[in-house]
Amino acid sequence: MSEIKSFKDLEIWQLAKGLVVKIYKLLETFPKEEKYGIVAQSKDSVVSIPGNIAESFGRFHLKDKIQFLYNARGSLSETESHLLISQAVGFINQTNKALFKEIVSGIQNLGVKLNNYINSLWKSTRKPRQ
Repeated sequence: MSEIKSFKDLEIWQLAKGLVVKIYKLLETFPKEEKYGIVAQSKDSVVSIPGNIAESFGRFHLKDKIQFLYNARGSLSETESHLLISQAVGFINQTNKALFKEIVSGIQNLGVKLNNYINSLWKSTRKPRQ
């Protein structure tokens, strides 16, 4: 395992950045009239994920770090909700269905890894029993 010197070294940030790229590609296939609707909402929520992870890395106090990771997790859930609504209203079709499935799987994977990272930070503060 290599040393983590920057938020860019965190696997969760790398996964979140990849998710942004994939979702932007998916959103390009949505109806143009959704530019200021679900597309804008989805872009806002998805870019917030790696942004909050990066901000967490820059914080000194553990509770601050974890709060920004909670924010990232909340934005991940918000993004998933936007995508599921997009599917329900018919924006997911044969052209973009495979990418949609890949994104949903990526969201689930990132959610697990984000939770594991949060848990590991909490555990790192516990003193061993003597």
